[in-house]
Amino acid sequence: MKKMHIKKGDTVYVNAGNDKGKTGKVLSVNPSKDRAIVEGINMVSKHTKPNAANPQGGIIKQEAGIHVSNLQLIDPQSGKPTRVGHKVVDGKKIRYAKKSGEEIK
Repeated sequence: MKKMHIKKGDTVYVNAGNDKGKTGKVLSVNPSKDRAIVEGINMVSKHTKPNAANPQGGIIKQEAGIHVSNLQLIDPQSGKPTRVGHKVVDGKKIRYAKKSGEEIK
């Protein structure tokens, strides 16, 4: 399984693409394709047929995947984008913000 620098629930900054400069919460991560779905980022229009859940059908706006290389984690201390480091503390591998050195929960 691939290792990723972001996880579900992280707040990330988009540093490339049409949504450059925006931030959002990671809804899901797909390590096999190196992609993540971020709340409110990379919105696409999906045409749907009428069904039980949506009897009207029509066009629905939803998030599409964005490559993880275009995302940076938000530093919990400063609120700015930062790189992610890994280190072992008390036998457990943790992620930390390179900018402030603070552990990422």
